[in-house]
This record gives sequence, structure tokens and C-alpha cells, in this order.
Amino acid sequence: MAFDDTAPSSSSLPEPTAYGSLTDHEDDARWAYGTGFTDPLAGVPADLPDGVDRADLMTYCLMLGDDALIMSHRLQQWVTRAPELEDELALANIGLDLLGQARLLLTRAGVAEGAGRDEDDLAYRREAHEFRNVRLAERADGDFAQLMARLLVFTAWRLAVFDRLSGSRDPMLAAIAAKGVKELTYHRDYAARWVVRLGGGTALSHSRMAAAMSDISLLSGELFRAHEVETRLGSVAVDPGAVRGEFDAVMGEVLAAAGLPARDEMSEILIFGRDGNHTEALTEILTEMQELARAVPGGKW
Repeated sequence: MAFDDTAPSSSSLPEPTAYGSLTDHEDDARWAYGTGFTDPLAGVPADLPDGVDRADLMTYCLMLGDDALIMSHRLQQWVTRAPELEDELALANIGLDLLGQARLLLTRAGVAEGAGRDEDDLAYRREAHEFRNVRLAERADGDFAQLMARLLVFTAWRLAVFDRLSGSRDPMLAAIAAKGVKELTYHRDYAARWVVRLGGGTALSHSRMAAAMSDISLLSGELFRAHEVETRLGSVAVDPGAVRGEFDAVMGEVLAAAGLPARDEMSEILIFGRDGNHTEALTEILTEMQELARAVPGGKW
């Protein structure tokens, strides 16, 4: 075998590390925001649009950011519990995508507030009543069918909202939404494939999937209720009621393919997570999620 004496010796090459292999690239499509690649919002104007109330913009960013943060936490709880290794990786990646969206939106919320709080402050140093996520995001799932039903409803709704939000009058929100549309398209399709697979599977998987879809209707009504902040923000935000038709069409197509009955009429919701009214499930999530940050105030890691 020929030897190339012009090649550098192994001792002159940098020592490879496992962590280095994860962070030595700038491929935004593969990794969650914050793992060492170029800022996906570099060059996007960060100034607030003219005439926009700071408090309203902050609250709206918290709404969308908290949805993603809490749903991401719920998804990571399923790693090691999914049916196959491939699904554990898929759920982990979906969770990371949502965590990336949460980071961008909470950062934007801090900028809008103008009080010097960053994404960590908003994620780790707020109480449950200060969170603005929909209650659907915080619910625990008793089995995989419930998780897939909830993920499908959440992502079909969020994708429709983000598709419209990509035209927001706030350039930063528009850029965050445009990036999120690509991610959410995969999230929705992943959940839809599992709903069809379980709905068209065995008698047991069909019954569990049907029960899960019926159960999730109890929490779906809140998704389409316009909050007063969304109304005041106008073209900066998206009226969630405007995406109901698109959502219903997607759900109808998936349920028909799965051999599942059409969705029940959504229940009238009287308690809203957007107003800071949550279940005990959110308190449990925050106790776990915020434990280290509260134990070591100001810690950096």
C-alpha cells in the first residue's frame, strides 16, 4: 500500500471529540437553535413595529413561546417510552424543534418587555399563573395513542397559525414563524401517520385511538378562541379563529384515512390557559423543569 509522505501526521490534526462532531457545522435544519450554529434570525430587524404596544407583543410572544416550551417538555418525557427507537428519536427531535421555537419567542418577549429579562428568566423564573400556554400543551398522556392524538391536534393548529404569522407586520415574528412552518409540517405529518396507523390497526389500537381523539376534544375549543391581546395586535398577530376551517379540513382527512369517526363538536371552554388558569399538571411540569435554575440562582452551565 502506497504511503503519502505529504499528508499531515496524525499528531498535527485536532483531536476529535464526540461533542465537537455535534457542533462543528452550521446546518440549521438538523439541530435545535442554540447548539452552536449561525443564529437563524441574524439580520432580521429587531425593532418593534410602529404603534405596537410593548406589553401586548410580550404577552403574545409568551403565548406562543409557552405553548412550545411546555409541549416540548411533555414530549421529552416519552423518550425511552415510545414503541420503537426510531420513534424515540423522532419525538426527541420534535421536542428540540419546539424548544428552539420557545427560545426564539421568549427572547422576543424579553425584548418587547424591555426590562432586561432573557429567555432563561422567562422559562425558569415565572410561576404557573404567569404562563400563557393553552391547557392542551400541559396535559399528560396515558398511552401512546393519547400522545399522538394530542400532537396531531396541537401541530395541525400551530402550523396553520404559523403559516399566517409568517406574514406578520413584526419582521421578527414573521421570521420565527417561517422557520417554524418547516418544522411543524414534519411534526404534523409524523403524528398523522401514527393516527392512521393505529386507527387502521388492530381492534385494540383502533379503539384506543378513537377514545383518544374523542377525549382530546375537551381541550381543543380553547385553541380557536381569540384573546383580547391577539385582537388588539391586529396584523402583528393571528386570529386563531381564522384557522378553524383549515384545521377541520386536515383533521377530517386524517380521521377518514384512519377509519375513525368524525370529531365531536368541541366543548365550550370556560377556563383559559391564555389567562393564566392552568391545571395541576403545569405545576408538576414547572417543579421538574425549574428545579436546577431555582436551586442555583444565577448559575451558568
